[in-house]
Amino acid sequence: MAGAIASRMSFSSLKRKQPKTFTVRIVTMDAEMEFSCEVKWKGKDLFDLVCRTLGLRETWFFGLQYTIKDTVAWLKMDKKVLDHDVPTEEPVTFHFLAKFYPENAEEELVQEITQHLFFLQVKKQILDEKIYCPPEASVLLASYAVQAKYGDYDPNVHKRGFLAQEELLPKRVINLYQMTPEMWEERITAWYAEHRGRARDEAEMEYLKIAQDLEMYGVNYFAIRNKKGTELLLGVDALGLHIYDPDNRLTPKISFPWNEIRNISYSDKEFTIKPLDKKIDVFKFNSSKLRVNKLILQLCIGNHDLFMRRRKADSLEVQQMKAQAREEKARKQMERQRLAREKQMREEAERTRDELERRLMQLKEEATMANEALMRSEETADLLAEKAQITEEEAKLLAQKAAEAEQEMQRIKATAIRTEEEKRLMEQKVLEAEMLALKMAEESERRAKEADQLKQDLQEARESERRAKQKLLEITSKSSYTQSMNSSTTALPTDLPSFNLISESLSFDFKDTDMKRLSMEIEKEKVEYMEKSKHLQEQLNELKTEIEALKLKERETALDILHNENASRGNSKHNTIKKPQAQGRRPICI
Repeated sequence: MAGAIASRMSFSSLKRKQPKTFTVRIVTMDAEMEFSCEVKWKGKDLFDLVCRTLGLRETWFFGLQYTIKDTVAWLKMDKKVLDHDVPTEEPVTFHFLAKFYPENAEEELVQEITQHLFFLQVKKQILDEKIYCPPEASVLLASYAVQAKYGDYDPNVHKRGFLAQEELLPKRVINLYQMTPEMWEERITAWYAEHRGRARDEAEMEYLKIAQDLEMYGVNYFAIRNKKGTELLLGVDALGLHIYDPDNRLTPKISFPWNEIRNISYSDKEFTIKPLDKKIDVFKFNSSKLRVNKLILQLCIGNHDLFMRRRKADSLEVQQMKAQAREEKARKQMERQRLAREKQMREEAERTRDELERRLMQLKEEATMANEALMRSEETADLLAEKAQITEEEAKLLAQKAAEAEQEMQRIKATAIRTEEEKRLMEQKVLEAEMLALKMAEESERRAKEADQLKQDLQEARESERRAKQKLLEITSKSSYTQSMNSSTTALPTDLPSFNLISESLSFDFKDTDMKRLSMEIEKEKVEYMEKSKHLQEQLNELKTEIEALKLKERETALDILHNENASRGNSKHNTIKKPQAQGRRPICI
């Protein structure tokens, strides 16, 4: 009995020593997370935990990636995590990445988190030159990336040099032109300023809509050999399988769309593609590693399933997600409109306040000028009064002299000398005295008139002084009224939250009419987008022509040359895929 108990205790102690959990590190495009996982967990258990943590529902695009001996591998959903060839050291690291790409990002990517993760991944692939992007398109994509990060352009905030620390362009593009960082920033900012009003999710979606038309977008490349031993590249993407020359990853030699493939299989290292049309030869190729063949088959199955799924009616889950996304978009649109109205009202209030402050300063200046004019008028009036007093005294003095001259004339007449000589002399003196008296009288009269004129001027000056004082009183009363208006207007922004209360009381009950209206708005946006695409292409061509003179031809890469040849022939990603399809009715000879 005691032995049985001891054996059970030893067994339980051994059982306790065995670890039941292990640590996993998940690396996304913008974060790192660690989880404690149970040893028995399968890949789906860990994957679902990550998706729940991120709030991601569009799980079919993503997977957990790890590396084995320089080969990329994806965690299988139905296999235990620790049964994969993963490193034994903890924490075990996986990268949460997009495994499959949509044909049309705007129609297929519903959740904002899905769009954001795709945006970050595609942006990194372009900057790392895993996706070829022509220079002019690189500048446009960079402007949308700046809009997504910084919001609307504000020249007072986003001053020269604010993009100096940002990685926005592939190094290949920067090295291809004799342009300084300031010149690149100027061209990026010019387009960035045109994106005003776009929210982060809208800017990121515009980025993806442009990037999805790049030739290498969403393509997984694998080195293969055909039956003749010729080295080729196999490309797997959302549209089908493509065969490339090793030196040309932009234009496929031939393509197999998913709807024209009957069967895909591999045996050991040989891979077989059977077209739907039995008249077309079966295409076989080999890869150097069995693990690569498994990965190719895995990507083919997943992309084919999504290809067929897109051409069927949406599942109930997807319909619900799209409905929720439309409601969320409508809610955000209303919120943006409300914020825009509040911003406009705030700006108008600030402009009114600035105008009132400017008017107040103007009135203060006018009051100062009127006060100075009043002081000058008072000084002028004092001078005129003093001058009038002096003139009046001079007139009195002249009158006194005239009276004395008159007395002298009477005295001379009374004491006239009897002799003729003396009489003649006396008459002459009398005549001179009379003339002098006349002149003195005229001078006295002129001085009196001048004194009257000075008195009149003094009265006018005092009247001007009275008017100036009255104007000063009027200006002072206006200033006090303007200040009171300014204080009431300046308080306006503090009252603005009341608009928040009104807006928050709005109902967000989305009815059929709202959905119809939203659908019409979406259709309208599509039409506007098509109209803008022509303008956008013209802008791209204009930028390409502008920077062409600064290009260093000797630094062009093979992909640059191939892209220019495709552009000159009018080839794009979609028509280069369609052309080999049309030729696919002939036997395949690669």
